[in-house]
Amino acid sequence: MAELTLAQLANITGGELYGDKDATVTMVAPMDKSEEGHVTFLSSPKYAKHLTDCKATVVMVKDAQRELCNTNVLVVADPYVAFAKVAQALDITPAPAVDIAPSAVIDETVKIGSGVSIGANAVIESGVCLGDNSVIGAGCFIGKNANIGSNTKLWANVTIYHDVQIGQDCLVQSNTVIGSDGFGYANEKGEWIKIPQFGSVVIGNRVEIGACTSIDRGALEDTIIEDNVIIDNQMQIAHNVRIGYGTAMAGGTIVAGSTTIGKYCAIGGASVLNGHIEIADGVTITGMGMVMRSIPEKGMYSSGIPLQPNKEWRKTATRVHRIDEMNKRLKAVEKKLEDNSDS
Repeated sequence: MAELTLAQLANITGGELYGDKDATVTMVAPMDKSEEGHVTFLSSPKYAKHLTDCKATVVMVKDAQRELCNTNVLVVADPYVAFAKVAQALDITPAPAVDIAPSAVIDETVKIGSGVSIGANAVIESGVCLGDNSVIGAGCFIGKNANIGSNTKLWANVTIYHDVQIGQDCLVQSNTVIGSDGFGYANEKGEWIKIPQFGSVVIGNRVEIGACTSIDRGALEDTIIEDNVIIDNQMQIAHNVRIGYGTAMAGGTIVAGSTTIGKYCAIGGASVLNGHIEIADGVTITGMGMVMRSIPEKGMYSSGIPLQPNKEWRKTATRVHRIDEMNKRLKAVEKKLEDNSDS
């Protein structure tokens, strides 16, 4: 169990402590369920009502809420960011692997940096380079000439195809596949002819990829994920996609081939992005967005019909199907009114 003093918390978060610097905490907890030995935080004003009764050893708040607290207080610029930093410091998640398992199959040409760990039954093919302190979980497969950067962790059963490049300080969750063939075929008189995918996947530094996600290799050029990108679970990133610095993509999203997503974008869950389009920097697409055309300007974009009771939804759907007819009738009325006003 990790343990930190409040003085250490202040150092980690850059906050200002009001209270006992030698008091200790061992875990982060929700404000209304916290006890002695816990650290909690206020990121939403609707939870401020719990501050006076909070039993946590310390509460992280903005300066405006300091006087509402009846316990030790750590004043920080952004309580949610402070929570993230403290949670990292208290994290006791076990490593995907420790040392090099005897059952791992490692080609003699593999370059293994210092402090590398490789789990049971992992298979690492020729020409692979594993950076210092990288961790390869049990059952992973790393194809020929792939490169895994320093401090990067692959959880169990991740598959990395040949020639894929992954940068430093990355995290890839279980069962994700990186470098699989893009969906490239030509059709000759009804018969599909497979197009070999000659590109690869290049992933930058500090990229995190969720479980069961597929990132396809490029057809002729590489699929590229830039630094500081976070990608959720069960995603499909097709061939030749480029995702810009700092973009976040929520679960279930599908990105078709040769689409470029700019920097600092936020893509809501279950969104679908058409192929061969460009998304500008700073675009937010809310959940279940269907993006059929390029988005040239920063902003928030939405599509789809929010959930309704079934009877209301059926009426809405019926009206949508009649929209062309309704538009013609409206234009006819407008023309009639215009003719009457001229006469």
